[in-house]
Amino acid sequence: MRCPFCAAQDTRVLDSRLVNEGDQVRRRRECNVCKERFTTFETAELTLPRVIKRDGIREPFEERKLRSGMLKALEKRPVGGDAIEAAINRIKKELMEMGDREIPVQALGEKVMKELSLLDHVAYVRFASVYRSFQDVSEFTDMIQDLQKT
Repeated sequence: MRCPFCAAQDTRVLDSRLVNEGDQVRRRRECNVCKERFTTFETAELTLPRVIKRDGIREPFEERKLRSGMLKALEKRPVGGDAIEAAINRIKKELMEMGDREIPVQALGEKVMKELSLLDHVAYVRFASVYRSFQDVSEFTDMIQDLQKT
C-alpha cells in the first residue's frame, strides 16, 4: 500500500479489525519513511446483478443511486449514518445471495422499502409515495393504516 502523504511503497500494518458486520477489514497503517499513520478499508469486490428498469433498459447496479434514494427519504429524520450503511449493506448482501444476473427495479424497490420500514416509518412512507406513485390521499391512508397494524 502506497503512503498517501509521501507516496512511499514501504508501509506496515499496525492493527487489523473486522468492521461492517465482518464484510470489511479496517487496517491501521504506518509509513516506514515519513512515519505518518493512515487507515485503509478492504472489501471483497463482488458482482451485483444488473437492474432491469421499468422501460426494459438494463443497467449496472449503482450503490450511489441506492444510497441517494434512501438518503432523500431519510432527510431530516433521526436515523444515524451507521444504521443507513448497515441497511444498504443488507440490501447488497441479499442481492448477491440471490445469485441472479438481473433483478427488476420493482424487486429492488421492495427491498429498499422493507429496510426503510425498519429504520423509520416516515421515510418508508416518503419513499413508497414516490416509488409507487400514489395518485390520491386514499392510497396514503391505506399505507398508514397498514403500518399501524404492524
